[in-house]
Amino acid sequence: MANRLKDNITSDYFRAANGMTARRARRRIVAYVESYDDIYFWRTVLGPLEDDHRYFEVMLPSRQRLDRGKKSVLMNFIGTQVGPDMIACVDADYDYLLQGATPASRQILRSPYVLHTYVYAIENYQCYAPALHNVCVMATLNDSMVFDFERFFSDFSRACFPLLVWSVWAYRRGFHSQFSISDFNQTTDPGRFTTKSPAESVRRVAQKVQHRIAELRRKFPGCEAEVAGVERDMKHLGVLPERTYLYMQGHHVFDVLTAPMLNKVCNMLRAQRQAEILRADGHNEQKRNEMACYSHSQQDIKDMLKKHTGYTSAPEFQHILNDARRLLRQSDRLAAALQQSGQQSHQENNQESEQQSNGTD
Repeated sequence: MANRLKDNITSDYFRAANGMTARRARRRIVAYVESYDDIYFWRTVLGPLEDDHRYFEVMLPSRQRLDRGKKSVLMNFIGTQVGPDMIACVDADYDYLLQGATPASRQILRSPYVLHTYVYAIENYQCYAPALHNVCVMATLNDSMVFDFERFFSDFSRACFPLLVWSVWAYRRGFHSQFSISDFNQTTDPGRFTTKSPAESVRRVAQKVQHRIAELRRKFPGCEAEVAGVERDMKHLGVLPERTYLYMQGHHVFDVLTAPMLNKVCNMLRAQRQAEILRADGHNEQKRNEMACYSHSQQDIKDMLKKHTGYTSAPEFQHILNDARRLLRQSDRLAAALQQSGQQSHQENNQESEQQSNGTD
């Protein structure tokens, strides 16, 4: 018997709560997420799907405990209790690429009431290359195109893709202790990055990748055919070489690569704007006021990375929306069936009561 409150919090619990509201009230669907940062992202996903009949409440799994992370969301709190009125929204990590090779991967991929990011984590969406120029504009209010983010991330991804294949193969086979995600991150760290010579950073990463692959081939001889099969499978899943950065560990891509890069680009843009102010006609007091106004209008680059929504055009993001729409269609069908069943049961009970009353008379 359940003896803790969280043991009783299931989709049925929220369905019953919805049933006690006014008939025309919107149905509440609770969406549990991993951390505070995830709340805004999943609100971006689920918000457009709300209508006159339903709405979402995105929250952490417990207001009393501060446990966070996918294990807390899925295993420790929700488990198999998700349903039409209570869903889980999590980072995919490697689970999408593992395609059921682990229990966690099977649970995420098989449950229709668990939404996942497809890419490694929400941080990968925040680093979505086609949106990064706009992020710089948000932070600096300077629209000059001084760096080609899309080209860099495409070249960087192509350099990393062969090693990502090996990493996924190692995790599918259970060899992650011999080649971990941390090992992968260390190899793909571009080191000192400069906006003047981004190709040098890519070349350096490509050399380290090839060196590490040579080591892996010596450590795991005769596995090339399996690795090639994993590569074909990954491409079938939509993991193209030029989009590798979306499937690498999110915090690594965000903290080690994207944020430092954008800081340097934004410093260039700020210096450019400040030089324009100093060159403009006007006396020194006007220039000081203009410079102060510009300084106060700038934003922190990490804050802008976390708040922008330029990733909503990404194909992977559209996959999440399609899954959410499919979940809602299934939820609506089930809710309708349950309502019809409840009405039928209510009618049968009324008929039975009438028969008993007639028999008494």
